[in-house]
Amino acid sequence: MTDTIEAPVAAVTQERKIVTAIPGPRSQELHARRLAVVPPGVGAALPIYVAKASGAILVDVDGNQFIDLGAGIGVTTVGHAEEHVVAAAAAQLQDVIHTLFTVTPYEEYVRVAELLAEKTPGDFVKRTVLVNSGAEAVENGVKIARKHTGRSGVAVLDHAYHGRTNLTMAMNYKAMPYGAGFGPLGGSVHRAPNSYPYHDGLSGADAAARTIGYLEKTVGAADLACLVVEPIQGEGGFVVPAEGYLPALQEWCTANGIVFIADEIQSGMARTGRWFASEHFGLVPDMVLSAKGIAGGLPLAGVTGRAEIMDSAQPGGLGGTFGGNPVAAAAAIAVFEQIDAGGLLAEADRIERVLKSRLSALQERYEIIGDIRGVGAMVAIELVKPGTADSGREPNPEAVNSLVAHAASQGVLILNAGTYGNVLRFLPSLAASDALLNDALDVLEEGFATLDRA
Repeated sequence: MTDTIEAPVAAVTQERKIVTAIPGPRSQELHARRLAVVPPGVGAALPIYVAKASGAILVDVDGNQFIDLGAGIGVTTVGHAEEHVVAAAAAQLQDVIHTLFTVTPYEEYVRVAELLAEKTPGDFVKRTVLVNSGAEAVENGVKIARKHTGRSGVAVLDHAYHGRTNLTMAMNYKAMPYGAGFGPLGGSVHRAPNSYPYHDGLSGADAAARTIGYLEKTVGAADLACLVVEPIQGEGGFVVPAEGYLPALQEWCTANGIVFIADEIQSGMARTGRWFASEHFGLVPDMVLSAKGIAGGLPLAGVTGRAEIMDSAQPGGLGGTFGGNPVAAAAAIAVFEQIDAGGLLAEADRIERVLKSRLSALQERYEIIGDIRGVGAMVAIELVKPGTADSGREPNPEAVNSLVAHAASQGVLILNAGTYGNVLRFLPSLAASDALLNDALDVLEEGFATLDRA
């Protein structure tokens, strides 16, 4: 038998390159196969089928190369196929793939819990349970808070997004498409006004007074187990609250025995130039939920909280078959190490400077850019109808959709967001160079010019 030697796989160049129409013929073939076997409820933002990814570039099956400004919705924060993450996962695959931590434990789970205790805000004793996804982290955070307090009520904010499970669908602000028709949903969820400076114009203190007043009047603090807050809202449109808003909510929660939970699933793990976005606001949550970027693309999530809260659950009350899988945990350890070793917190700050500089220049030319906001590599622009940027601020989802489509046709993947679909969000990996970011923004600028001529 003769051994065959395979040619080495060519490295992915960090550049945009379009060689076919978008989507290309092979992607179209795969999409037809998909439609035959995958239900339409599993949406398709851009029907290109990815064959390879590296750094900040996606390569589709037709050989087109896209600048990825979505990073799997904030998952591949350290870059696609980051070499240290790949090596750690590959090595773990050779050792132990699965045992179930609650039956026969392993060091990788423990090390991730140690790292989360170290990096999440607060110098108190913490505990962590590892699960599989952001929504699962939210579910576990809420159930632990309920067990600890003996209360049932869950408070959330307007424009929040927390997942697609039964309870998290009830916690979302927007029913369509996430929860419409899937009821009955989890109960005892109470929604309060948030801080949205571009639209409400309130100071942090006034917005907090409004939120607290609403909850005290409609629910009562004594019936609330927890308040679940995204420090910077994700799907809601990268809404950054006014200064002082979050600390005021936390102070109220502490005074009333309510567990303050920071949903850092999208904003955590170096995304905003800090380990967790809570740090920008001087916030020390009772519990922090992490997922998305924690394991470089492998499924993993964590619930990290004060020991006295986390210890409330009885043995066997927490866990799951795949929670804290050894391979995902090994990848997560490598992510933590690379954020430190690679100076990635500073890279998020660099990306913010590039994005906001270019977007501010666009805002001077195009009045439909009503607001530019965000922190680190989590930046967004909110688009409004012409003539309404200063008053009325009427959402302009049509412009967002046109810009997303234009960018995709030219090899740039940008995501939309916002309750009204009128926000463009930029979530590049921290591996995205200035050259790639500027190239992507050149394409976006062309899209705005096209809108202007329409």
